[in-house]
Amino acid sequence: MPAEPQGASTGLPQFQFEWWAGEIFWLIIIFGALFLVFWRIVVPRVGGTIALREDKISGDIGDARRLRDEAEAQAKTAAEELAQARARAQKLAADAKAAANAVAARRQAEEEARLGQLMSDAEARINAARAEAMTQVRGIAGDTASAIVQRLTGGEASPAEVERALASLG
Repeated sequence: MPAEPQGASTGLPQFQFEWWAGEIFWLIIIFGALFLVFWRIVVPRVGGTIALREDKISGDIGDARRLRDEAEAQAKTAAEELAQARARAQKLAADAKAAANAVAARRQAEEEARLGQLMSDAEARINAARAEAMTQVRGIAGDTASAIVQRLTGGEASPAEVERALASLG
């Protein structure tokens, strides 16, 4: 091992008691200087920044609450307007339905009246045709009776005999 020069000590100087007084002195000086810098410069700036942020956050929260209240009021107004619009639309739909039903009922009544008239006219024509046919039935019955008598007997029946036979039937 090499020999140590004179005046040189072994180990770290921080752990040697002879150096502690100077180290403590400089520690107090540096700590005091840093304390003054933080106390006078850094803390007020950070505190000011924090205060500004708190004010900004409080203002933003107040604005947000105000906007929320306005939005709720607008939503309530919109809901009321929507309810009124729905009521108007339902009334309009009911009125339109009632008008359509009235038109349909009127048209149905007109068609029923027209069909009733057509039925009456048809019944009148049928009755007229029946009456005309009934007037001709007597003549047809007489002709038929004459034809049957001729076929069965070979001779012709007189019109007076045919008339008497028809009168006896009804």
